[in-house]
Amino acid sequence: MQALRYYRQKDFRLENIDEPTPKANEAKIKVKWCGICGSDVQEYLSGPKMVPTKPHPQTGMSAPVTGGHEFSGEITEIGDNISSFSPGDRVVVRPTMPCYQCHYCRQGRFIQCQVLATLGGAAHGAFADFTVARDDCLYKLPDNVSFEQATYAEPLACAVRAVQRSGMQAGATVVVIGAGPIGLLTLQTALACGASKVYVFETVEIRRKLAEELGATASFDPREGSPGKLIANLTSGRRAEIVFECAGTASALLLADSLSGRGSTILQMGVPNEPVEFPFYNLFMREKTIIASQGYVNDQFKTALDFIDNSKISCDPIMTSSKISLNDIIEKGFEQLTGSNSHSHCKILVTPQG
Repeated sequence: MQALRYYRQKDFRLENIDEPTPKANEAKIKVKWCGICGSDVQEYLSGPKMVPTKPHPQTGMSAPVTGGHEFSGEITEIGDNISSFSPGDRVVVRPTMPCYQCHYCRQGRFIQCQVLATLGGAAHGAFADFTVARDDCLYKLPDNVSFEQATYAEPLACAVRAVQRSGMQAGATVVVIGAGPIGLLTLQTALACGASKVYVFETVEIRRKLAEELGATASFDPREGSPGKLIANLTSGRRAEIVFECAGTASALLLADSLSGRGSTILQMGVPNEPVEFPFYNLFMREKTIIASQGYVNDQFKTALDFIDNSKISCDPIMTSSKISLNDIIEKGFEQLTGSNSHSHCKILVTPQG
């Protein structure tokens, strides 16, 4: 079968490898669709990051590893000890694989597992015709959720966790910085969880328009005027109670400070590649809180799938026209997302079927 293998920075290779065979408690899955995530792009530009360079303590794997972790498919074969799934089942896969044994797993803090592995990182993922996954990672798709929509369960679970970690209360005034896939999903999750107003700051016009289509109270270009004063005028001087920083740049974190009010929370979802200078005096004097959020725990993935099933979250508008074949994943996928035309894409989905 064909698979995209991650070797090192700018060295991703489409190769022919053997089809996987499921072990006990594993299912073999025919991949239908897999999204290219921002972390995949970072792996391409500046990795290895998620892909281990020496044997991973849980899986024993190291580069080269088959990438891809936002995926859906159909079970074609099951290993021993599986009773809840059968060949033919439509599934979406949670790529995180906690050990369930360490101190953090025993507390239910699965994303902080000491030996956490991820499909597409420390285990072979879904940029391939077939992959295998543990049965605890499988979720049956509701009849009205398409394979394409299901690929959004993984990034949406990140948004669910972020909103929960922020402590957002119903009626809150919220700002989202960055209207890429994560920002747009966070916008919708905040609204689904009771935010009264969600303002979006994004430099790309087409993404600002998309944010408003998806329910943003208003959207703004942060390069125009004074964003802090703008939000102050819209909130009787109080500014935002919660700011979700989804852009991952130094300037975005500084913007979050200017948009947030007294006693507010800045929820850091973006990951700056370089150290960031920050005015901690503002944090101290206004008793603000910065909270980092990455990934999700198992029940948050299930919540994300339920949100898609119940139409609380709209995935279809986030999909660009770029639904590509695995054969084209480098040229029409990674090169497009890292080139000068990158802002014309919001999300690219890949299928090995084409």
